[in-house]
Amino acid sequence: MLIKLRQDEKVVGVKQVKRAISNSKAEVVFIALDADKNVTDEIVKLSKEKEVHIQYVEKMQDLGEACGIDINAAVAALLNKN
Repeated sequence: MLIKLRQDEKVVGVKQVKRAISNSKAEVVFIALDADKNVTDEIVKLSKEKEVHIQYVEKMQDLGEACGIDINAAVAALLNKN
């Protein structure tokens, strides 16, 4: 599933992921397990409310690399293909 982050349309970062979930544009949300819970708890709650699938990733570094960026990422989301 992580490979789709490199190829498909996505958003990275808390603000952008929150916006995508709120606007019903997020298909899957990726959350790094080593990210600060203060950062990810709101994303988890919002994802559950909007019934968006959550995929956990071991490390922020792995999530950043999967997104094709040079920095660590706490959260990312694949967008709907509408």
